[in-house]
Amino acid sequence: MHSLPLISSQKAVPDEALVDFEIPADLTLADYLQDFLSLLTSHPGSFELEIVQFTEMMNGWVNTDDALQEVVEIIYQQATTVPNFTYTGARLCNYLSQNLTINPRNSNFRQLLLQRCQTEYAKRDEAVKGDEKTRKKFHSFVLFLGELYLNLEVKGPNGAPTRADILQTGLCELLNSLLSQPMDDNLICAVKLLKLTGSVLEDAWKGQGKSDMDEIIQRIENVVLDSNCSRDVKQMLLKLVELRSSNWGRVHTAATYNEATPENDPNYYMNEPVFYSAEGIPLTPADPDYLEKYQEMIDREELFQGYSDEDGDAYLDDSENEMDPEMEEAFEKFCAETEKKRN
Repeated sequence: MHSLPLISSQKAVPDEALVDFEIPADLTLADYLQDFLSLLTSHPGSFELEIVQFTEMMNGWVNTDDALQEVVEIIYQQATTVPNFTYTGARLCNYLSQNLTINPRNSNFRQLLLQRCQTEYAKRDEAVKGDEKTRKKFHSFVLFLGELYLNLEVKGPNGAPTRADILQTGLCELLNSLLSQPMDDNLICAVKLLKLTGSVLEDAWKGQGKSDMDEIIQRIENVVLDSNCSRDVKQMLLKLVELRSSNWGRVHTAATYNEATPENDPNYYMNEPVFYSAEGIPLTPADPDYLEKYQEMIDREELFQGYSDEDGDAYLDDSENEMDPEMEEAFEKFCAETEKKRN
């Protein structure tokens, strides 16, 4: 693979390492794009430094619909196969959807991206019932679509940037599909998606007078009571219900919930936790250490991750079905409260 001539091999991403360059004659569009995606994967903080020059290069290179389609597919594959690239991939898609142009403009980046997502979306009801490999691929798509919903901007009726309603509707249907087949990995994916987008989705639905989140939480409560999922997954679901009951864990000091805006609340869009460097400086999602710390938090909360490398068995050995006293007490309380609602 070619290495990007954007960055000196001696340093990570400092300004002084940027150099002028010409594209080697044997470097293809796919090679150049893949090298750039690899750079962003290993150095997410280089996004702001490199994105303008990268887009200028792409605008000079992508001059056919086929080339644009190739760009969309390469980015999509990277974002759905490399977990650490999902968030950065969504940011990249938003930037390119606004700044990547081709002539003649028979299609555009956002249109082709959404069409690519639609292809996977259409398979949802079969994917949640598929084999382990199929489900794992589908779950990666679901989480990428969640990041796209948070990061992809479209023009609203008044010309101001807003989120794409079509993705909001899609996420609701994806959650319903996941919950319709309550296998452990489907439920874990639903939990991750709701932790990522739940607060934003609920705010949007409430603004439209919809009760979609109430219906989703009700389905989750039914799963906890009626499904045969593992005790650890039930615990995750209970924690999610509790998180939602606390307004998704949002605590606003300088601004109340109703007053929160992207300008006065740095966590408005993502509703993500705040991590700090060794020097006590808050990290942003663009910082290289952020994703690592976020993944560590998820691993610690969920007690397990991914699939077994050896035999492909799901997340934990479920030979011990006894709940610990704390969880048993919480589960009994939950069951009693839910039975009251049913009656």
